[in-house]
Amino acid sequence: MNLKKILLFLSFIFSVLVVAQVQNPVKFQFDVKDLGKGEYEAVLTAKMEDKWHIYSQDLPEDSGFPTEFKLSSKQGITTIGKVLEVGKKHDEYSEAFGAQIVYYANQVLFKQKFKAKNPDKDFKVAAEITYQVCNDRLCLAPTTLEFEKEVKSTTPKVEDATKPEEALATTDTASVAIPEANGEITVVSPVSTNHEEQLKINSLDFRNPLTNCGVVQEHAGGDNNWLILALGFLGGLIALLTPCVFPMIPLTVSFFTKGSKDKAKGKRDAFIYGFFILLIFVLLSIPFHIIDGISGNIFNQISTNIWLNIFFFIIFIFFAFSFFGYYEITLPNWVANKSSKAEEAGGLIGIFFMALTLVIVSFSCTGPILGSLLGGVVTGSSNVPTLLTFALAGFGLSWALVFGLLALFPQALQSLPKSGGWMNTVKVVLGFIEVALALKFLSKADLVSKTFLLKRELFIVLWIIITIGLVLYLFGKIRFPHDDKEPKISLGRKLLGVLGLGFLGYLIYGLIPSDKPKLQLLSGILPPMNVSYFHNEEDGVLGLKLHHNYFDALEEAKKQGKPVLIDFTGYGCENCRKMEEFVWSQEDILPLLQNDVVIASVYVDDKEELPEAEQMKIDMGGGQMKKIKTIGDKWSMFQQVNFNNNSQPHYVLVTPDQKVINTPVSGYMPKDDFKKFLECGINYYKKN
Repeated sequence: MNLKKILLFLSFIFSVLVVAQVQNPVKFQFDVKDLGKGEYEAVLTAKMEDKWHIYSQDLPEDSGFPTEFKLSSKQGITTIGKVLEVGKKHDEYSEAFGAQIVYYANQVLFKQKFKAKNPDKDFKVAAEITYQVCNDRLCLAPTTLEFEKEVKSTTPKVEDATKPEEALATTDTASVAIPEANGEITVVSPVSTNHEEQLKINSLDFRNPLTNCGVVQEHAGGDNNWLILALGFLGGLIALLTPCVFPMIPLTVSFFTKGSKDKAKGKRDAFIYGFFILLIFVLLSIPFHIIDGISGNIFNQISTNIWLNIFFFIIFIFFAFSFFGYYEITLPNWVANKSSKAEEAGGLIGIFFMALTLVIVSFSCTGPILGSLLGGVVTGSSNVPTLLTFALAGFGLSWALVFGLLALFPQALQSLPKSGGWMNTVKVVLGFIEVALALKFLSKADLVSKTFLLKRELFIVLWIIITIGLVLYLFGKIRFPHDDKEPKISLGRKLLGVLGLGFLGYLIYGLIPSDKPKLQLLSGILPPMNVSYFHNEEDGVLGLKLHHNYFDALEEAKKQGKPVLIDFTGYGCENCRKMEEFVWSQEDILPLLQNDVVIASVYVDDKEELPEAEQMKIDMGGGQMKKIKTIGDKWSMFQQVNFNNNSQPHYVLVTPDQKVINTPVSGYMPKDDFKKFLECGINYYKKN
């Protein structure tokens, strides 16, 4: 692959990938006072910027995010009494939450007395605070920070905590997904004419096949687009249930419906606000449309890159542990501050920046969900930029509808569930899903590299372990940092646990050896059936004799007097696996493949390098050269040059003298359609 193109694309990715220190609207100072006789007092001072406030520990149930402050020490300490809050307490009724809220503005001190087990020795005290800060328009995502203080045994009593503020570092990461194959492309002849016959074969005229029987496929892109839109919409609804977003729904809707003297104008502004949310998410897909100078195969090559798939595996695990509550992923606070200040412009501009601020401050919860959604789009798609647009549009549409409809019917706010621990449960469940999906990227890297270490059975066992962890969590047997010490297991959570047990049984069933494909729900996610402890990777799928070189298959077809079925496939192609496992395996399909055709399964993402003598350069037009360096490069370009297509799976039936028999077909299709395609070509060949 052209290194310059990879660097161009990666520079875009890492311009979105942000790793920076975040200074929140609240700053903390931690100190420990020696009270004498082995007793101490830990003091955490929180200072808020103007218009920001932090919630009290003693919030009424379902009325905001209560602050939690706790101490620990490896050397051992015993706390004395409860945590005290010192500051000007605000206790008022919130129309947004429909309940009393208690918070502190400007400054508050959290104090906890404790005894040291060995006061004669130096020791360290660790403090942890989990909190959320809000202003009159928005709330930042709940955050957990840690502090540590070394206490000297000879330290005199400290009268006042006046040390400078301690800087707090938080890792903030954004992620975007990487696309694969993109659209059709017309390619001109190779520069190296020695191998021209291996690419452009004039007799392979797919536009004028020998017969028109079989299946005439309609362009499936439209249906696929709507499916992706629906998945994006579902992802948006899930994101609305997370702690970063859900508490802001009543707050934001109330701002428009109750903060405006003109109720009609307030509702109109709320709809405009929803439209801007949709617009912002759609705009996120524009970079994928405007990247120019890229061949139609660049996205496929990037998405099947071994190191990038390993990178995605690491990113998904990173997302998962964020959902588990071990750290927060947020954008730099200066981004939110600039956007928030721009709201003061008022009018449409002010509303736009309100929407932008919402998107920014909710990133710690939406980032991983968007990353998963976009990652799923790019791993099995041929028109990535369009599908990304539909996915992001669906995501934004769900938010726009919720905010818009609640503004139109504000009384519906009363029927919304109250904020509470269930929101953290949603995040943790998503964390388990992230871990499971991460294995898909690791499997793709394993397949493309041909190491075949992550066998199908091992993949299933890892999913079983993840599912066991999820079930134990749902039934309250294990906890994560933001969970209550004694969580209340709701009926809904128990029902999810029962479903988890059912899925666990389904996975265990998939481990039972069988010649027939199992686990249809996971088809395209699991490694292929021949990547197994019970099969050799050299064995063909379903025991079929497969040629991985088209010209070898052609020679075999001449000997046997059979047509060639060209199967353009890929190690990372989900729909290819689905076709093999649930269409090829059917009793009325498999005999046709075994007895009536010679199969050329050519992998467009095979990273093995061609012999140097077979490597070449292709003139793509416009002064752009494409180097054919790997086996995958060769077959991918062969597909584009001869069939003006770069999607997988793609099936073509040709005669031994290289004439296209009937119209090629692409993508996952019903068994009956694939059967018609095969029988049409085979019967025509036998009769002629």
